[in-house]
Amino acid sequence: MTDFAKISRTNLAVGAGPTARPRALAIWLLVIVALIILMVVIGGITRLTESGLSITEWKPVTGAIPPLSAADWQAVFDEYKHSSQYALMNQGMTLAAFKQIYFWEFFHRLLGRFIGLAFALPLIWFAVKRAIPRGYIGRLVLLFLLGGAQGGIGWLMVKSGLTDRVNVEPAMLAAHLGMALILMAAVLWTACDLLALARNPRAPKARLTGFGTLAVLLLFVQLLLGAITAGLRAGYVANTWPLMNDRLVPDGIQWWGSFWLTLTSDQFLIHFLHRWWAWIAAIALFMLAARLNRTGSSRLAMTLSGLVLFQIMLGIATVITGVSLPIAVLHQGVGALLLGAAVMSAHRIGLTARAR
Repeated sequence: MTDFAKISRTNLAVGAGPTARPRALAIWLLVIVALIILMVVIGGITRLTESGLSITEWKPVTGAIPPLSAADWQAVFDEYKHSSQYALMNQGMTLAAFKQIYFWEFFHRLLGRFIGLAFALPLIWFAVKRAIPRGYIGRLVLLFLLGGAQGGIGWLMVKSGLTDRVNVEPAMLAAHLGMALILMAAVLWTACDLLALARNPRAPKARLTGFGTLAVLLLFVQLLLGAITAGLRAGYVANTWPLMNDRLVPDGIQWWGSFWLTLTSDQFLIHFLHRWWAWIAAIALFMLAARLNRTGSSRLAMTLSGLVLFQIMLGIATVITGVSLPIAVLHQGVGALLLGAAVMSAHRIGLTARAR
């Protein structure tokens, strides 16, 4: 068999043509992951500064241009004055104060548009250059569509807070953050697959293992509980740790009724669950790190364990400081980083399992 025939057969086996550039694709996707994490951080600032309802319309194209004149600023401010948040919480707000909350919501939406372009344009370029390995184009298109859906969920979340409320519905906030984290995890997993393909054209794709999936899901639930806690402003109901207002189980918890309705309305219950589910997720992640260490990936295992400990300390600090803005934002950002480390760990274990 000639060398050319051997190369062609290898390319066919792994689904990669001679122009495929898996490493370049992986680097591009890792940049997208970093942008999504930044988006999560900016979203946290937007929520904590009560800025999310400052823009009352969704204009996907023209909304990328901010108010440019005094008349434009007055017009958007007048629109905000018709919102329930202004009527119930911000009566008498000055235009200068409005500009501050407008900035964070505008920047959040602008970054979302930028991420969409940062995904779409390189995807088209890689497709035209036939640089995408076989079997990946469908996955990449699906990821782009999920990103578009995330924008729609964001607007539905904002709409949920424009009538008879001063903030968005906690369930919608959790859905918005949850979709962002799912998208980040899927993009990161795909990047890891491509990096493995770049290192070894014969490398099979990683598979989801039972324990790796369980550990990531337990962490994901914890992050969703954190989103509902934030949406209900439940972090403020207790500023002591480990006890909540001098009790392990606070008196304010309502255990009866519809569990979902109680979960998304009872500040004491969601704070209690978020506080203690963290330890379930942490134990699972430490066990994941131990399994990862046995595969020879000690550096990633140490990173995962270190992020778990740091996130726990940040959670405690958020409580005892009465939800300090810098600490709470860092807590949310590290949560996204921790999910990324957990996904990479599950992928590394999945590669090892596939190779056996």
